[in-house]
Amino acid sequence: MAKAGHAWSRAAAGRAEAEEDEDPLDARIARTGCLEQHRQLQECMAERQDWRQCQEEVRAFGACMARRQQRQH
Repeated sequence: MAKAGHAWSRAAAGRAEAEEDEDPLDARIARTGCLEQHRQLQECMAERQDWRQCQEEVRAFGACMARRQQRQH
C-alpha cells in the first residue's frame, strides 16, 4: 500500500515536468494567478499589433497583478 504522500509527490513531479516544457515567463506568470489575463493580452496584441488597442486587456492584467501584490504584503 502506498503512503498518502506518494501520490502527491508524483503529482508535484508531473507539474514540474510540465513547467519545464512551458515558457519560463509563462510559468512565472502562472504562479501569480494572472495567466489567463496575460494570455488574453497576448492574443489581443497578436491580433491588433498595437497595445493601445488592447487597453481593456492591459487594465485587466495590471489589476490582477496589483491584487496579487497586495496579497503578498
